[in-house]
Amino acid sequence: MPSQTAAEQVLTNARIVLADEVVEGTVYLRDGKIAEIASGGSAVPGAEDMEGDYVLPGLIDLHTDHFEKHVLPRPGTRWNMLAAVMAHDAQMAAGGVTTTFDCVCVGVSIKHPERREIFRPMIDAVREAVAKDMLRADHIVHLRCEVTDEMVVDLFDAVADHAAVGMMSLMDHAPGHRQYPDVQRFRERTMKNLKLSEAEADAHIDRLLSTQEYLVPKNRIELAARGKQRGLAIASHDDETADHIVDAAALGITVTEFPTTLAAARAAHDSGMKIIMGAPNLVRGGSHSGNVSAAELAAAGLLDNLASDYVPASLLQAAFRLAAPEHGLSLPAAMATVSANPAETAGLGDRGRIASGLKADLLRVATVEGQPFVKTVWRDAKRVM
Repeated sequence: MPSQTAAEQVLTNARIVLADEVVEGTVYLRDGKIAEIASGGSAVPGAEDMEGDYVLPGLIDLHTDHFEKHVLPRPGTRWNMLAAVMAHDAQMAAGGVTTTFDCVCVGVSIKHPERREIFRPMIDAVREAVAKDMLRADHIVHLRCEVTDEMVVDLFDAVADHAAVGMMSLMDHAPGHRQYPDVQRFRERTMKNLKLSEAEADAHIDRLLSTQEYLVPKNRIELAARGKQRGLAIASHDDETADHIVDAAALGITVTEFPTTLAAARAAHDSGMKIIMGAPNLVRGGSHSGNVSAAELAAAGLLDNLASDYVPASLLQAAFRLAAPEHGLSLPAAMATVSANPAETAGLGDRGRIASGLKADLLRVATVEGQPFVKTVWRDAKRVM
């Protein structure tokens, strides 16, 4: 059994969740990385007793909209950007997330016309907070590109080379397909939520529908080409049909996030695309929009990644839910959907597993009646929570 050195941390008496098994043993951390994993306990001075709790890889969240909720806490209210990203970061870390892809909307909707003004300051705030070492998790920007916006390509070009940017997705929220296949339902929802008249709602819908022929295909082609040139992971959002997947694959897109049907997910899997589903979908037992459930995709072997989407704590809850008898995954396989698989999907080869030489991004997690809770979070072997 190794002896502890001055620069080494030792986490012992732990249930260590590795790629394919759970080992009762000890993890040695050195210089911010995982140095060694050993079975059995350690009695070296200074070893930290995990008291039989799980030691898990830090969670990797490829899609969270949570940052914007802190920037815009109420309609018409805008919060200080730096304070907002710190508040967002605290909740992500509390949920066990050590790498988070913060979604920033590129392009506006009728609901959020202010997004054109806030997206660059949001990205700058992430970079500033990282540079000043003010954050617990590692924050990377995910650009959500709304392809129905006439300015989306120019807006993307203005920020695509920002040091904080690491992922992008192509979104089309027009009614008639994808997230909103029922135009009449979309119309009623738009009128209710945005307090629009019938004429205003119809004008909004007509504008969105008119973009499908002249604007959306052009924007998708140009944005995908720009993302590939920069080596970004690119996702297609809310794919509904096999044709959507074929179109995305032809553009070199390698990820589908939140496919709305089983058919789209099967087509994505068959084409080699990685699939992201929402962890809240799994925790709640289904999609809040009536789309295909994450559980159904898991049962079909079509679930690669889970993302927190709009609930930071949902990732850890969903992973343990997948390992429950009703879903039947092993804990290592369930944890892979929130750690190793997202790392692979985003091209982050230095994290996502408990293995020698990787970043020491780790969690100490206990369970009470099946409910997991985070006791300790380490990032680069530094205790951040």
